[in-house]
Order: sequence, then C-alpha cells, then structure tokens
Amino acid sequence: MKLSARNQFTGTVIEIAPGAVNGVIKVDIGAGNIVTSSITEEAIVDLGLKVGDAVTVVVKASDVLIGK
Repeated sequence: MKLSARNQFTGTVIEIAPGAVNGVIKVDIGAGNIVTSSITEEAIVDLGLKVGDAVTVVVKASDVLIGK
C-alpha cells in the first residue's frame, strides 16, 4: 500500500491498552523511541493487532507543536 504521508516509521507493538471506544497502542520504533496512538477498538480488531506485531506508524498532521 502506498500513502502520501512521508512520516512513516516501522516498529513493534509493545502495549495495547483497551478502552470503551478507543484503545491506546504503544509502538517501539527503535533508539529508545516509543510512539503512542489512540485508535478505535474496531480498528484494533480489524487489523488483528497484538503485542509483538511488526507495524508501520504513519504520522499525518496539519500542525506540529513544540514546547519548551
């Protein structure tokens, strides 16, 4: 599958925290970096996500904020 988003990182699912509507997925993308995503429980089931799965994290945002 090709996507227009250029910010793509491969990684491994290290945690899935289910919720009532959305679950939280944590993905280790290496070098001590963890990406956290909130997706629907339906999407978790449809993708068949489980801890240890190899996945691609796609970041597509209109705004990127930095604070100090």
